[in-house]
Amino acid sequence: MKKRPITTLFMLQSLDGKINIGNNDTLDFDQDFIKIDGVKEGLSQYYEIEQTTDYYSLNTGRVMAKIGVNNQKEYREKVDVRFIIIDNKPHLNENGIDYLCNWVEKLILVTTNKNHIAYSIRNQYDNLDILYYEKLDLKVLLENLYEKYGAKRITIQSGGTLNGLFLRENLFDYIHIIIAPILIGGSDVPTLVDGNAIESINELNKLKTLELLECKQLNNSYIELKYKVKK
Repeated sequence: MKKRPITTLFMLQSLDGKINIGNNDTLDFDQDFIKIDGVKEGLSQYYEIEQTTDYYSLNTGRVMAKIGVNNQKEYREKVDVRFIIIDNKPHLNENGIDYLCNWVEKLILVTTNKNHIAYSIRNQYDNLDILYYEKLDLKVLLENLYEKYGAKRITIQSGGTLNGLFLRENLFDYIHIIIAPILIGGSDVPTLVDGNAIESINELNKLKTLELLECKQLNNSYIELKYKVKK
């Protein structure tokens, strides 16, 4: 068996498991929680904890586009982090890639799209790598990241659908959740883990039980939970 990084799913969610305010990408925790009394007061704790996560961080182009990297005009302060961004559609445009390359220590763009805009500008950046796959296999991707980049630990902060694929492929090792004191509701609002549901009792092995490692009450009614995924 090839080695792969130890993975941790790190997310901010509502008490009812939602990872967005509503059912479309114009709504977002980052931009909308700061407008809600009772939630905005403790939100900074999440960002402080986020700064302590792994050197390698895996996300998606859709999430990056949603938080506005495609439209940013001013660079952030450079951070010593390596971003692994899965982007097939693509969701990132030329400005978004430029912004990310100037923000993080290295951008590893993973795609199944041979015509991704990144190919036309990759020679402009010495910290942009493109990993192309005809069909994305998350297990193979993790093995490649371990072998090529020496990635021993990765924090995953992707959307519910991709989180569902990681779950079904048994690729989560730890779960680290910050719970905001809010109920959102809505059957079509993204949750921590979405994707395909099991359809019969014969698929119970696709569910993952957890061992609680830490439960911490934060300020302003926020909660921090850490679990180990039982194998």
